[in-house]
Amino acid sequence: MDTTRRRTNIEKPNAAGRSSEQASGTPSTTAAVPAGEHQHQPKPISKSLLILIALIIGIAFLSFRTRRSGHEHNIVSPFHGVNRDTLDFTADSKKQDAIVAAFKHAWNAYRRDAWGYDDYHPIKRKGENLSSSGGIGYTIVDALDTLHIMGLHDEFAEAREWVANELSFDRDDKYNAFEVTIRVLGGLLSAYHLSQDEIFLEKATDLGERLLAIFNTNSGIPLSFVNLAKREGLPDSDNNGLSSTAEAATLQLEFKYLAHLTDDLTYWKAAEKVMDVIRNAGGMTGLVPIFMRPEQGVFMTSEIRFGSRGDSYYEYLLKQYLQTNRAEPIYREMYENAMGLMQRDLVKRTPANGVLYVAELHPQYNRETKSMDWKLYPKQDHLVCFLGGSLLLGVTEGKGPFPPEWETLTASQQRDWMTGEDIIKTCVATYNTATGLSPEIVHFKTSEDKDADSVDWYIKGSDPSNPDVLSFDARYILRPETVESLFLAWRQTGDQKYRDQGWKIFEAIEKYTKVEDGGYTSILNVNSTHTPREDKMETFFLVCRPAKCASLQYANPTQSETLKYLYLLFSDSSVLPLDQYVFNTEAHPLPVFQP
Repeated sequence: MDTTRRRTNIEKPNAAGRSSEQASGTPSTTAAVPAGEHQHQPKPISKSLLILIALIIGIAFLSFRTRRSGHEHNIVSPFHGVNRDTLDFTADSKKQDAIVAAFKHAWNAYRRDAWGYDDYHPIKRKGENLSSSGGIGYTIVDALDTLHIMGLHDEFAEAREWVANELSFDRDDKYNAFEVTIRVLGGLLSAYHLSQDEIFLEKATDLGERLLAIFNTNSGIPLSFVNLAKREGLPDSDNNGLSSTAEAATLQLEFKYLAHLTDDLTYWKAAEKVMDVIRNAGGMTGLVPIFMRPEQGVFMTSEIRFGSRGDSYYEYLLKQYLQTNRAEPIYREMYENAMGLMQRDLVKRTPANGVLYVAELHPQYNRETKSMDWKLYPKQDHLVCFLGGSLLLGVTEGKGPFPPEWETLTASQQRDWMTGEDIIKTCVATYNTATGLSPEIVHFKTSEDKDADSVDWYIKGSDPSNPDVLSFDARYILRPETVESLFLAWRQTGDQKYRDQGWKIFEAIEKYTKVEDGGYTSILNVNSTHTPREDKMETFFLVCRPAKCASLQYANPTQSETLKYLYLLFSDSSVLPLDQYVFNTEAHPLPVFQP
């Protein structure tokens, strides 16, 4: 059952993380002696007593400083007994080979049936473009860096030739600017970095110039769509012209890196202006609604969540800070404020087994009080599963030792680490279905539910006794977020359990989504081993997080993003090290640079 809490706004944590006592100060304990009252001469204080008092004051001062800086170590280390000298961060080549074989199974089918098309339908064995005006390389460009990382040199060379000779962005149609940026621009920039082939930078610059049109609003908040041929930004007519917060604030890694490569600050200024507007609109406080008014540059009262339309906003706060080698601490501050409020307001546990999840806040106008109520929904999208690994990365910033030395972490870092581990644990648990695959959305039991003492989570609209009953939430669409977090967790701990969990997911993908003649499909019911299939091979499998891809009629995940993270999970930790790379939200690795 849903819980309602009333607020007029989202509150800020105490300044600098201080307790309320520290924030308000300590009253003086001294008092003046009234005039004319007899005063006794104090007795001399012994030297030993003075030393004792000095020691007590010194210890109290150090304790105060420790509490102010967050170094309170009340959480037991999860690494107790771990011997760092025995941890193995080397590659598991046998499992890598199996994942490469899966990628080639998907890639070869696409090459055979749909070469050059944006999307692939493996059951019909046909391709389709997002526009009648022609394709823009959604699948090929999105897979370029995966081909390079996996060492598929012949396939990479063939894809490179298609990009050089066939790829055109002169398409007179409406495209989702966010998707084009994270997939195509991000894919071209990553391919350029890995190969140093100028054709990829040339194409990226052409695309970047066309995308600049979306920032032509009164505030600088970008419009959601773009006509690439006309270089014209277009509003989202399905959402009353509003811009999604995640879409507006998940362009920065790509545009800043393009500015760095081209020495053209136009891209940087456009991306940075967005963040300036968000900060001025209230983004510094922490949690933000999922919609903005692009002309006015203000937030629209709407849901607050880490799922669709909110997820990658928080992801990019941390990654913007890391990408420029920590040169922009404002993003670290925004990230920490957001995580603090998330921990306070959204992190919940189930009554039965204490399963941790990140809830959503939905606005609800109260006519009696004429104020806004915020209703807590115990719901979590699969998209939220990126957050587990992201929290761990926020603690270490990609720097060793791995695992981190627990006693050196602040209290908030320890809190974030444990929450990150628990989110990963919850996300892995949602794969405990008949197929071993996770549903698109799960709901969690609260204390007001009648079976809350025995059940932690469920799939809304699904009937376990009748697998023929289909629910939107019960779909599995080859999503990458859980394996993304498993990759980040393994890289930062060396714990074999994360590889084991990833391998189990890969085996379920092979068993229930693989098409014999080539490719992989989504399935409609994770709780049925005879589930109907959906004739779509999401590019983020080869390459997208589809709630992000909701605007695309045909999205295509498994090949690139999901399989890339699985491959890296079993790679040596020296491959794309976390202190030298950030991955954009489509898993395209971009190098850390000094602006």
